[in-house]
Parts: sequence; structure tokens; C-alpha cells
Amino acid sequence: MPTEFDLLPENAEEIGLGSTPLPTVTRVDTEVDGHLTSALKWTAEPPRLVLLHGGGQNAHTWDSVLLALGVAALAIDLPGHGHSAWRDDHDYRPLPNAPLVAATIREHAPHAELVVGMSLGGLTTIAIAARDPGLIERAVLVDVSPESPRRFSELSGKDRGTVALASDGPDTFDDLEELIELTAMAAPNRSKSAIRRGVIHNTRQLPDGRWQWRYDRMREQIDSEPLWDAFSASTIPYKLVRGGASAFVADADVDEYRRRRPDIDVVTVPGSGHSVQSDAPLELAEIIRTVLDKTR
Repeated sequence: MPTEFDLLPENAEEIGLGSTPLPTVTRVDTEVDGHLTSALKWTAEPPRLVLLHGGGQNAHTWDSVLLALGVAALAIDLPGHGHSAWRDDHDYRPLPNAPLVAATIREHAPHAELVVGMSLGGLTTIAIAARDPGLIERAVLVDVSPESPRRFSELSGKDRGTVALASDGPDTFDDLEELIELTAMAAPNRSKSAIRRGVIHNTRQLPDGRWQWRYDRMREQIDSEPLWDAFSASTIPYKLVRGGASAFVADADVDEYRRRRPDIDVVTVPGSGHSVQSDAPLELAEIIRTVLDKTR
């Protein structure tokens, strides 16, 4: 019976690892107030790194980055995504996410040196850092600011990328190939094999044979001001990674980050869209490695 880890050799080959032995990856769960949060634990060692994906994604979005890094890590499925439970209120905003994700970090990665959060995962990281001082030592935010949800709502067409499929697309599809083709059109810079892997990890087949995304759609709007306040309240070191071809973080957002925290480090990955981990996994892995090296 195929498992969710059977595609890892393909990831490894695509990023040039060849016959390098692959790490052991296991799924671990945490239950808080009856709500299940699931995660992938990379190696049996205590995780040095925690990763939080974006809206409409899941923990497997980090597979290539983690294979390139080769460090013990915990990649969490955000509430309502991947193998984590869906909420009855469909509220997956960063502030409601924070206690559930924090409990997962506390149980499975209490001594992690770094949290990397992309998009919704980055905003959730900001919320956790303010809510649970001491749980996160430092953070990397991948192509997100508290203004990103508003900026996405103002985008149209190709500028929305694959995020448009998560928020605006149909609820179900006739077959997997239809989903793969739609995703490929929204992410022309990614290989077809990478897109196929991503779709396989992010879908499930319904009893009637149709296919559905493996996430619940957010019903609430994300308000920027509480997240800016949370960012200001936190004292941990932050690094912002921008996608050079992404419209999700504007120069004005960077200015606001710097106004509130002049010490924030900002780096841009040329040519990458919003999902830097998918468009430029090796480049992002090297950025993360540099931050981890500072913790030693």
C-alpha cells in the first residue's frame, strides 16, 4: 500500500541529492480541547526547526527544503489543512490557530531553535511569538506581512498564482489530472513532477470518485492591525524572505516591518513567486541554514 512518504525519493532526485540516504519521516499528532493537529517529524532527533505552511497547503510543501537541509525538523499541518482536523467554525485565522499550533510545538519540538512560517503560517508564527513568549527563539517569515491578505484580495489573474485555486476554485473536481493541469497553469515556473506531488499530497478522493482539496476554506477575513501589534510586542529576531516575483509583500509592508522592528533582516529570492519553498527550495534551504548556523 503506497504511503505519503513514497514520493520523497522523487523530491530528492529533483533537487540533485541522487542516492543520498533519505531521513526517516513519521507522522505525529497532538490533541488540544478535542482538536487534532497533525505534523511530520523528520528524523528521531529532537527538532531544531519548525515549519508552518501557507493557506491551502500542507506540511509536505516543505519536503524538498527539508531534504536539502538535512536537519531534524517538525513540519506542522495547520488546523483545517492536511491531516489536521477541520474546525466547526471554519475559523483558521492566525490568532485562533496560535494555541493549537503552539501546543504542537510544545509537545514535539519544545527546544526548536527556529520557526519558519510561510504566508498564513508566517502570520500564525507572529501570533504565537506574542502569545507564548519563550516558545519561539527566532523566526523566518516567508513572503508575508499582516497586509498580505488584503493585498491578495486586490490581485487578479496570474498574480494570484496557486493561492487562487485555494480560495476561488471549485470545491470538487472530476479527476486528479484536472487538478494537476489547473495547478500547472497557475505555477508555470514549477516542474510538472513537483506539481503532481503537491496535488497528490493536497487532495483526497471522495466516495463518489470525485476529488477534493485536503483543506477547509477559511470563512473569516484576517485583520492586519492585531498582527502588526503582535509583531511589535514580540522581541525575537525576525528575518523576512520575499519572493522576487510575488505581489504579496509590498515595499510599504517592508517599511512598516522596519518601522516597528528596525533590526528585521530582509532578503529577496529573485524570480520566486509567493511559495518560495516550491519555486526555489534550494535557495530557501540555504537561507534557513544560515539562520540556524547563528543559533549554534
